[in-house]
Amino acid sequence: MSETEHPVHGYTPMKDSHLKRLRRIEGQVRGLQRMVDEDKYCIDILTQVAAATKALQSFSLELLEEHLEHCVVDAARSGGPEAQEKVREASDAIARLVRS
Repeated sequence: MSETEHPVHGYTPMKDSHLKRLRRIEGQVRGLQRMVDEDKYCIDILTQVAAATKALQSFSLELLEEHLEHCVVDAARSGGPEAQEKVREASDAIARLVRS
């Protein structure tokens, strides 16, 4: 791979869409900062925290699905230690998401 080439990940085809979603989430978090700075009501802030959390969870599930469909499936086709490693990574990621 040359210096100008980038690896192709499962999310690469959706990169622009993902970045747009993440910018929206970033805006939600900045809105939370503004709400605290402006001494807004606690319940209103918590409502917005729940919305930002839900947005991040939704994003992470989509990214996980893309990882499974691309990286894990490709590794499984190849077999060997790489396949086992990709399955372990995916399992660990799922465990982290479930705990969060």
